[in-house]
Amino acid sequence: MRFHTPTAARSRARRLLAALPALAMAATGLLATTAPSADAQTGAPAATTKRVCAAPSHPGEMACLALVRTDLAQHLTLSPAINPSGYGPSDLASAYNLPTSAGSGATVAIVDSNDDPNAESDLAAYRSQYNLPACTTANGCFKKVDQRGGTSYPTADTGWAGEISLDVDMVSAVCPNCHILLVEADSATMDNLGTAVNTAVSMGAKYVSNSYGGSEDSTDTASDASYFNHPGVAITVSSGDSGYGVEYPAASQYVTAVGGTSLNRASTARGWSESVWGSSAGGNGAGSGCSAYDPKPSWQKDTGCGKRTVADVSAVADPATGVAVYQTYGGSGWNVYGGTSASAPIIAAVYALAGAPASGTTPASYPYAHTGSLYDVTSGANGSCSPSYLCTAATGYDGPTGLGTPNGTAAFTSGSTGGNTVSVTNPGSQSTAQGSAVSLQIHATDSASGQTLTYSASGLPAGLSVNSSTGLITGTATTAGNSTATVTAIDTTGASGSTTFGWTVTGAGGGCTPAQLLGNQGFETGSAAPWTASSGVIDNSSSEAAHSGSWKAWLDGYGTTHTDSLTQTVTIPAGCRASLSFYLHIDTAETGSTAYDKLTVSVNGTALKTYSNVDAAAGYQLRTFDLSSYAGQSVTVKFNGVEDGSLQTSFVIDDTAIQTS
Repeated sequence: MRFHTPTAARSRARRLLAALPALAMAATGLLATTAPSADAQTGAPAATTKRVCAAPSHPGEMACLALVRTDLAQHLTLSPAINPSGYGPSDLASAYNLPTSAGSGATVAIVDSNDDPNAESDLAAYRSQYNLPACTTANGCFKKVDQRGGTSYPTADTGWAGEISLDVDMVSAVCPNCHILLVEADSATMDNLGTAVNTAVSMGAKYVSNSYGGSEDSTDTASDASYFNHPGVAITVSSGDSGYGVEYPAASQYVTAVGGTSLNRASTARGWSESVWGSSAGGNGAGSGCSAYDPKPSWQKDTGCGKRTVADVSAVADPATGVAVYQTYGGSGWNVYGGTSASAPIIAAVYALAGAPASGTTPASYPYAHTGSLYDVTSGANGSCSPSYLCTAATGYDGPTGLGTPNGTAAFTSGSTGGNTVSVTNPGSQSTAQGSAVSLQIHATDSASGQTLTYSASGLPAGLSVNSSTGLITGTATTAGNSTATVTAIDTTGASGSTTFGWTVTGAGGGCTPAQLLGNQGFETGSAAPWTASSGVIDNSSSEAAHSGSWKAWLDGYGTTHTDSLTQTVTIPAGCRASLSFYLHIDTAETGSTAYDKLTVSVNGTALKTYSNVDAAAGYQLRTFDLSSYAGQSVTVKFNGVEDGSLQTSFVIDDTAIQTS
């Protein structure tokens, strides 16, 4: 049974008051270790989280660096039509321009402490939800061993099980064709974890992810020599979750130290924006700074540290913009995770997509030879320091995000290529009619004779693929729209080149002029027209932030029995494909998994989707629906929000569009 507080007067002020009980519970919960705050870029509430592993208690002991959200309801099962909260495989592929078809047969090793008895079954649930190919012991894709390579698994631990779930899910998300080797150390000492690293390499892994860290000490250089000096193997390590400051083994001269970002959707050509995960006040955020013990590798040229500087590169780590993870040993199914424990396996998997490292090289050096193939992160900070670039984002290299985040895989190929240069000829902008067959030959040359080139592509229109041996792009263009394609050619030494070009697939009949049909799509006029809206829906108060600009449509949130609606009618031209998109933020004072308050999105009276208080999450989520079947018709888009009692649920909508192509 659900208990209600007495019905209150309907006012915007009641929205904030109705949310207070939930905020109070989050603030006083025993598991919460970080308090919510406002996201600097979006204004959305930051996440309330806890560490899944206890902090190290003595020198030589490591702790995992995963953070789990405590402000979200967990779900053991979801229907295939419902995406979990948090970023999934398609989001990461889009944000980092990744060729998800690559990596076939590559083995990414995950090194963690203690056992997760549900690792394989949880991995199966994650991959099934996202329609990824099965990865099991039976088909040879997944293998779990102890630190000696056997099956005498260590004691199970619910905290490290959360770390393991995060790690294997992120490798799956970024490189769904990779094999996964999980090596479980007996305990979280550097010696045991280091032994597990050696075992992973001895079993053939060319990519090894380590999402743990501890205090630096004078034995670190000995650990370098014993555990991390593996030429030809890409070893990634989380930089830390406590803001400015250095941890080991991220400080090792032989590893790729991976920092963290806040990743948000944006109205840019890339479609995403990133800033440093953290704040200038310090506290939770990506680790960075100068090592006290490890020497500076030759490829690092910054002048603020006499010894090793952390980090090298970065990826999403902020739990407020976190990733979806499935965990049942110590968890209750789907949740959102963050921490640099997320970014380290992401980068390990990107190395795997890029291809085997060159023999005798240190892959940590590769990004320094390909800085133009990274997204530079230029805003945000993880603390206060001098010189400032060690804790504050800057153009080029900075401590919290290193050289930046992946833009494809070119930055993660060998920077030591014997002087080889690979050049890929740009074929120019392409235009193809929807439903037409494509045959486009990509030409590439190598400065060295006798080299075999391997081709990969990202961003191709749906229905098209590139032959990895010949560079021929073939297929049938199935979906109208605009794409930005990148084709990369890599030779046997790891030298690579790439080219990027636009590709337009025109709608059926080819007579559609691309256009955005909705009026007042971001509500920035301060009034509804040409929308028809309930009183008070068009809003610019600070209690709920807009996705962009100042105004948004705020349906419900009164904490009373209430209905709000928002409608607009447009005509979709004949011969066009069309899609409806909007950003939706849901917050609620409801608890549990029962849908009390609902928002239904419909077209001409047909429901496209119904959201509820159960779908509440921090920040805005982009929602998209195909309206191509309505071409040649007048359509009425309607958002209808219904609250059934005294616990508020707010449905906040912004940046709407009906885009034709």
